[in-house]
Amino acid sequence: MRRFLTIAALTATLAATATIPPSRDFKVDRIDPPYWYCGLNNPSLQLMVSGFDLKTADFSVNYPGVTVDSIVRLDGSDNYLLIYLNVKDAKPGTMELRFKQAPIEMLVPYELKQREKPGTERRGFTNADVLYMLMPDRFANGDTSNDQLPGMRQYKCDRSQPSLRHGGDLEGIRRHLDYFNDLGVTALWFTPVLENDSPDGHAFSTYHGYATTDYYRVDPRFGTNDEYRRLTDEAHAHGLKVVMDMIFNHCGFEHPWVANRPATDWFNTDRWLDQRSDKRRADTRGTDYLQTSYKLTPVLDPYASEIDLRETVEGWFVPTMPDLNQRNPHVITYLIQNSVWWIETVGIDGIRMDTYPYAYADAMAQWMKALDTEYPNFNVVGETWVEQPAYTATWQKGSPNAPAESYLKTVMDFSFHEKVDSARTEVTDGWWRGFNRLYNSLAFDYLYPDPDNVMAFVDNHDTDRFLRDTKDDKALKQALALLLTIRRIPQLYYGTEILMNGTKQRTDGDVRRDFPGGFPGDERDCFTAAGRTPAEQDMFQWLSRVLHWRQNNPAIIGGKMTQFIPVDGVYVIARRGGGRTVLTVVNGTNEQKPLRVARYAEVIAGRTAARDIPTGSTVDLSRDLTLPPRATLILEL
Repeated sequence: MRRFLTIAALTATLAATATIPPSRDFKVDRIDPPYWYCGLNNPSLQLMVSGFDLKTADFSVNYPGVTVDSIVRLDGSDNYLLIYLNVKDAKPGTMELRFKQAPIEMLVPYELKQREKPGTERRGFTNADVLYMLMPDRFANGDTSNDQLPGMRQYKCDRSQPSLRHGGDLEGIRRHLDYFNDLGVTALWFTPVLENDSPDGHAFSTYHGYATTDYYRVDPRFGTNDEYRRLTDEAHAHGLKVVMDMIFNHCGFEHPWVANRPATDWFNTDRWLDQRSDKRRADTRGTDYLQTSYKLTPVLDPYASEIDLRETVEGWFVPTMPDLNQRNPHVITYLIQNSVWWIETVGIDGIRMDTYPYAYADAMAQWMKALDTEYPNFNVVGETWVEQPAYTATWQKGSPNAPAESYLKTVMDFSFHEKVDSARTEVTDGWWRGFNRLYNSLAFDYLYPDPDNVMAFVDNHDTDRFLRDTKDDKALKQALALLLTIRRIPQLYYGTEILMNGTKQRTDGDVRRDFPGGFPGDERDCFTAAGRTPAEQDMFQWLSRVLHWRQNNPAIIGGKMTQFIPVDGVYVIARRGGGRTVLTVVNGTNEQKPLRVARYAEVIAGRTAARDIPTGSTVDLSRDLTLPPRATLILEL
């Protein structure tokens, strides 16, 4: 007798977790993506069906405008089936997917939704924005009920431990949207918010979000998919864009793909998984384990050895983060669809791609081209962690030096980070040191196809805090003044505005401390002026004035840039546009130094007075100025 699984019963089944239970009968537990959209330029839809004993199942669909392009029976686990549909002519509605493995036949509901707007109307972040980068777990806890949840793998929420979860969430961010407006930033970049259902180990956890175990689910300790959408909608209402952090290079060890590999080449160099002495643990390595060298130069090195290149792109980041093989066409299709799904479902305004050069360049270019075709005004920034401008520039879309077109609009400027960090403690001399380093780095901007689409930063979650163990606001103000006035997309790291410090020498958690006032029981609330110390309030006000002034400023957003070789330890950058002229002046020494006005006549153009933006004071340019040690001026003429 033939058995049927009804639509109602299967709907409950699909809501369950992706863990595949033992069973004698074939079943469908899950379909990725969980629903899709009509009206996309690319009519192809990959359905990744997972459950039990699906590999040999028959499939059909009867829905107007939908046809089956192909059915792929992978050479890995029997518990997956890949189906490629063409939905070009389909209208929104719920179609029935029919799976048959005699004597059982299943009818699975699958929804096609109407997209909210054409892809051309989705606008990404630009150099008119200032991104505020934060870690949800460390910023604010708005819902304590999700701190310790049953059903997740063993973990502990303990704020006394720098590498365990602390309880921050999306609701905590949502409650402080007014704070971002007060500060003056215009875009929010969260470290990954997707599920990281990995157990704690040796006082470490995946609070950071870079070990994805479900590409279609917000980690419930951060909130829900609906809460993510609500946060994004309310951020938009506050004039704030939202940038989503994604990782295509690797996933988390507890992703179902690891226990049941869909294909033999789903991961890179994964044979060691079958050689481990303890199959339950990622840190017991087999003889074939390949660790990445973390050195990215072989990807572009014309003389790179095969082993160096292989270690970079095929080695695992760590044993707990399996390295995905993006050259498997089904893997990269899955990842491309996932990014499209989040853009359409949540309405994000940009993507930051983690560990960009660690993945295969040709596959990543395929992803970028797909997004660029569907969303021509969207923006993606790739993490390209090499401190040489020539390397970074080669990854940017349109580079004549690239082996192949990358389609990547925005790259991260680690050279800027390294140069301003060096200038923090160095004295700017007459040749190489101090701000000469930054001058020489910016002199290579001709290598970038578009310097306005380069993201610069002073520090972030992967570096030491700029202040280290100090509260040296003079050095910080110099670095931020340059960051916010050069031809770059600026990115700030949460807490910089209140002088948060820390070093990775202690632990990564030391540079990822909780924002004071974001958690129940905090002694101070630094989201308010009353909760800040005088030094913190001074820093906040200084930065807020500059950020608000920067918004829609034509000299900064689209103006011409001129830099002057540091003389007497003084470095000057000019921006001109829209009838405005801006001079950023920093004294890179520990002594008083003159600013010889005549040297900058070509940009001052006879003006005799200027306004210093952070202080509002008037500066007399009819004569030379005397700059105090480590002074910073942002002058609008």
